[in-house]
Amino acid sequence: MLHACCGPCLLEPYDALALRGDVRVVYANPNIHPREEYERRRDTLLEYAEEHGIVVDEIDYDPARWDEAVEGLEEASGQRCRACFRLRLGDAARHAAELGYDAVATTLTVSPYQDPAAIREAGEEACEEHGVTFLVTDFRDRYPEATRRSRELGMYRQNYCGCRYSDEEARAARESRRAARRATDAL
Repeated sequence: MLHACCGPCLLEPYDALALRGDVRVVYANPNIHPREEYERRRDTLLEYAEEHGIVVDEIDYDPARWDEAVEGLEEASGQRCRACFRLRLGDAARHAAELGYDAVATTLTVSPYQDPAAIREAGEEACEEHGVTFLVTDFRDRYPEATRRSRELGMYRQNYCGCRYSDEEARAARESRRAARRATDAL
């Protein structure tokens, strides 16, 4: 069972894991905000999956569960991300166990912006709880190719992780870079 966060991140991890055997994808992302963003990412993933015969299961979108999971961690992004990974990978592990799959991996490890140790820790905890194995993967070396392919395919590519806090943080970082460029250009 491969937990997927979006279409662009699916490309390289799916190809690598499909070489090992049967892979089913689960879209379990109650963190994505707002709903329109959730649907846009999901629809991009589903369109690619349908074109390539990839089976995708969607876990119900329930952002209130995510809010509950990260309550009190709003200002602690590292801890908030760990709680988010744990929730999403827990949903994937439960789904895998229900369908008789013996292992779970995630596309989160393709991103150079995510903490692989936190993903591993959350994945191992979640999978242990549900009696499946967490496949420890590191697809970051495949990120440039995933980026190239997704652009070539015209896939929607988001500019923040997914949650409302990461959206605000990314927006602030972009504005800071713009301000720095304006200041440099003014010299």
